[in-house]
Amino acid sequence: MALRYIITGCAGFIGSNLADRLLAQGEQVIGIDNFSTGQRQFLEGALGHPNFRLVEADLLNSDLLKQAFAGGQVVFHLAANADVRFGIHHPQKDLQQNTIATFNVLEAMRANGIKEIAFSSTGSIYGETDIIPTPENAPFPLQTSLYGASKLACEGLIQAYCEGFGFKSWIFRFVSILGERYTHGHIFDFYKKLKEDPSRLPVLGNGQQRKSYLYIQDCIDAILLAMDQTHDRVNIFNLGSEGYCEVNDSIGWICEELGVKPKLEYSGGDRGWVGDNPFIFLETKKIMSLGWKPKFSIREGVIKTVEYLRSHEWIFEARK
Repeated sequence: MALRYIITGCAGFIGSNLADRLLAQGEQVIGIDNFSTGQRQFLEGALGHPNFRLVEADLLNSDLLKQAFAGGQVVFHLAANADVRFGIHHPQKDLQQNTIATFNVLEAMRANGIKEIAFSSTGSIYGETDIIPTPENAPFPLQTSLYGASKLACEGLIQAYCEGFGFKSWIFRFVSILGERYTHGHIFDFYKKLKEDPSRLPVLGNGQQRKSYLYIQDCIDAILLAMDQTHDRVNIFNLGSEGYCEVNDSIGWICEELGVKPKLEYSGGDRGWVGDNPFIFLETKKIMSLGWKPKFSIREGVIKTVEYLRSHEWIFEARK
């Protein structure tokens, strides 16, 4: 019998890909989005599917959210503020769109008797840890970004609801995700800059920042596998690749794919913005112990993302 899944942020990068996957598996999906950053075009396939229902709602509208959750069985809470880099310019946004929105989701679940939630957290919650690669049980150092701090608060709320109200949760701490329907991040920014002027490329920091990335379909594979095979009250997983690359490496792959040789203009320093972690590499032994392994390398994920952006340049206008 098909389950009825609720996906918040269903018109976003991860949410729309997950909706398509679940519908292809015969499940029923209630998608919730306010289209502040999500794209209706990403739901073209889902909107024509008999098992999909779209609810246009803001997660800050708690009354409407409780109505929208009626009949749901499992929640994928993916909606969040995606403008990680600009947290200090609008600190309220991370609090409202991440933490308060998550509280509203948990209350809507409680009002409708829904007990299971999968949550998209972030590797940023580890701050600038000294333990590399970073395991799920690493001690937390000082928080360095408002985004990471707000996501950590979300994790705390979810865990407390699991203890207090008998919920079950799967918390996924992502590295940056790449692939089809990608609409923000360094590849998006570099592609846009090179499209405007292929002769030069401004780069935040020194280009030596080390980052890990994961292809979207590998990410969804890991999420669904973990939810199928683990059943503790709180299940926490890092999701990432087995390695990392420098920003300079990614620039090289992007430029090669686009056939350009720009002059690189570095802003300097070992980080691109306040709160940017110069080295993110998560240990993934826990998820891999379930039999998961990414099918695509970081380089392949970067190239797939460039290919997608090249054939969907309307995204740059939509994201202005």
